[in-house]
Amino acid sequence: MIILWVAGLFLSGSLMFSYWLGLARKKNLKNIGDGNPGALNLWKSSGYKFGILGIVLDFLKGYLPLLWIMGSHYSQGYLIILLALAPIVGHAFSPFLKGKGGKAIAVTFGVWSALTGFKASLALAVILAVLKLLSGWYKSRGKSPVSDGVQVVSGMLLLSVYLCISKWSAPILWVWFGNLVILAYTHRFEWSWIRKHSTRERKGT
Repeated sequence: MIILWVAGLFLSGSLMFSYWLGLARKKNLKNIGDGNPGALNLWKSSGYKFGILGIVLDFLKGYLPLLWIMGSHYSQGYLIILLALAPIVGHAFSPFLKGKGGKAIAVTFGVWSALTGFKASLALAVILAVLKLLSGWYKSRGKSPVSDGVQVVSGMLLLSVYLCISKWSAPILWVWFGNLVILAYTHRFEWSWIRKHSTRERKGT
């Protein structure tokens, strides 16, 4: 039964709502911006209404199925690791896009909202907001701010502080670790750009 649940959660996460909404608007999100088939590029191509719709749908595909699981015995113990990560993996490696899915930000918020009753997702939102403000401050002082992708991964890394202070269980911490690895992978090009940019700056000094 657990295999069916994991497969169902993976399938839920793999539904590329933003990409399909873009196609309905005759916009191929893979040809827009950074080519990510997610809600941000849907926003850029089709306006904020469609962008918000894409965000909500991507959030719900992680939130609703896992919320249903949280009321069962499967939410106890280490089985929750597979169940919680399944929709995130599904989005990042969607079979509907031949394994080349999105960056898994909105679905990550959905999963953590179901997993912790919105506590960890709210903490992550606050962390990302602070990082965004700091990035804007650095930019105003003429320094290069880190990219949004690096902020997301850094925010997820800092979320571990909240999880440890709040004494969440070991399985939840393993979910966090798996989620961090996935986000680091889906944002690997941003990290590569930062590294190359920093190397050029050092060579120029």
